[in-house]
Amino acid sequence: MQAIILAAGMGRRLGEMTKNNTKCMVEVNGVKLIDRVLTYLSHLDLKRIVIVVGYQAQNLMDYVENQYKNLNIEFINNPIYDKTNNIYSLALAKEKFKEDDTLLLESDLIYEESMLRLLVDNQQPDLALVAKYEKWMDGTMVTIDDDRNILNFISKKEFKQSEVDKYYKTVNIYKFSKSYINNQYLPLLEAYCHMKGNNEYYEEVLRVLTMIDKSSLKALPIGDEKWYEIDDIQDLDIAETIFAEGDLKLKKYMKRYGGYWRFPKMLDFCYLVNPYFPTPKMKDELRANFDVLLQEYPSGMFVNSLLAGKYFNIRQEYVCVGNGAAELIKSAMENFADKKIGVVYPTFEEYPNRMPAENIVKYIPQNADFAYTSNDLKAFFGDKNIKLLLLVNPDNPSGNYISKNEVLQLVKWAAERDIRMIVDESFVDFTDNYKDNSLLHNDILEANPNLMVMKSISKSYGVPGLRLGVFATSDKEIITKMKKDVAIWNINSFAEYYMQIFAKYEKDYQEASDKFIEERGLFLNELQQISFLRVIKSQANYFLCEVKNKYTSTELTRILLEKADILIKDCSTKSAFGGKNYIRIAIRDRKDNGKLVETLKKL
Repeated sequence: MQAIILAAGMGRRLGEMTKNNTKCMVEVNGVKLIDRVLTYLSHLDLKRIVIVVGYQAQNLMDYVENQYKNLNIEFINNPIYDKTNNIYSLALAKEKFKEDDTLLLESDLIYEESMLRLLVDNQQPDLALVAKYEKWMDGTMVTIDDDRNILNFISKKEFKQSEVDKYYKTVNIYKFSKSYINNQYLPLLEAYCHMKGNNEYYEEVLRVLTMIDKSSLKALPIGDEKWYEIDDIQDLDIAETIFAEGDLKLKKYMKRYGGYWRFPKMLDFCYLVNPYFPTPKMKDELRANFDVLLQEYPSGMFVNSLLAGKYFNIRQEYVCVGNGAAELIKSAMENFADKKIGVVYPTFEEYPNRMPAENIVKYIPQNADFAYTSNDLKAFFGDKNIKLLLLVNPDNPSGNYISKNEVLQLVKWAAERDIRMIVDESFVDFTDNYKDNSLLHNDILEANPNLMVMKSISKSYGVPGLRLGVFATSDKEIITKMKKDVAIWNINSFAEYYMQIFAKYEKDYQEASDKFIEERGLFLNELQQISFLRVIKSQANYFLCEVKNKYTSTELTRILLEKADILIKDCSTKSAFGGKNYIRIAIRDRKDNGKLVETLKKL
């Protein structure tokens, strides 16, 4: 058996990275793509490796010849690499191609070595590695039957979004027998190039063979094997994250702050959403209006504050709509930049990060569960010269909750001392008896002008991609200032339309909240059975857990990501934990929570 590597392309979409070298010389986490593949191939019993070069050919040849003197490597040059596609590169290698069974590889791929073993160890002589379709995939797709026969090659022009459940992506790694090459593939390759020219792809020949029922090529699904195709810098960034190891992998994921839909195999127990809302019916309505919402401008603040008022049944003039709570936190905190602010730690650090450190007065509960009451806050901040008190309720990450009546007593206590209060109730709809726990009511806001209420719509409503949040207060001066501070079109048409239609699905939302509370109880009981976790009860959609005995919190976070593609939040670096081993685990649906519990049991 031999291997043929196609490496003639220019890799223009990688920009400066391929200015002086071909694509396979690009490094992923410090290792060149060509080094990975040649190392893998060196472990196989191959008679030779043929590399078809073109762009920056001499650089590649010099490097390979210097680094791999113990391998039998031959080169074939494609002098018109800039005018042709890979069908021509393969045609140039046809004399070598016909001499032996062949592994055909493209050079812009990164994958695990075990994938080559899948091909070599399989008794089927003619195989194409394929992966179940995922959103990131582009290029040639195939459909297969239950016997793994390839029914059709789907070109980009023929791709249908409605058919994706049937699609597999070609990984661009093949095993061809000498018989298949000489009797099926090469005769048609020559005819195809003669008729269609050289600016085509070799998969087109495979497609024609399938159409005329002349192909013995079968598909071999790769399952959960890791691979990625690197065409541009975005691909490179994702590949470096997927193929990183240990602490580096964890760092690469955490610095992204989301966008984990690019990693469909990963389970995200780090970011916090509602697993049961929106409902499929609501999503269908959003999809049905996609074209209009994509192509039309959203409304400005006047209309969107009206919609938010309708959403929460409060007056338009009391509410400012934000591009997520993060935009509103920035704008709101700027009103108090020169004031002392009381903050309960540990907390959602977007708030204190917006303030000078010297202006923050910290309260850290002195108990193992980081629990506190309104009386605790009064006792601590009573003699402190603060002008603003922040209360995240339920608290993030502890899940501590102070009842509505207690909070209102605290608000009145603060007013008597000329202290304003921000109550962030982003998680309040996850609390027991949630229907009467919100402060977003006109009478409450009017009776307490020192009160400001923040609510992220991302969390409990399960729509973080829409970037929606509201800030409400009867202090019209602050609201007016914030409305002027944010951009004129600070939310998009999809977010606006979501607010417009929410009332139709409010009953569904309440059912989702009830279902969530039930799931939280089940998940709590399961997590409490894990010997190395001490689980702190929560009124939010996450549990703060102390990691004991067997692991540090960082080790556990790294192991879960590396071994099971599960991401949790390592809280050990947060203020107030003093480097102790705490993690935060989001609450997802029954299936996902069960997978995490089973993984923890194995550890």
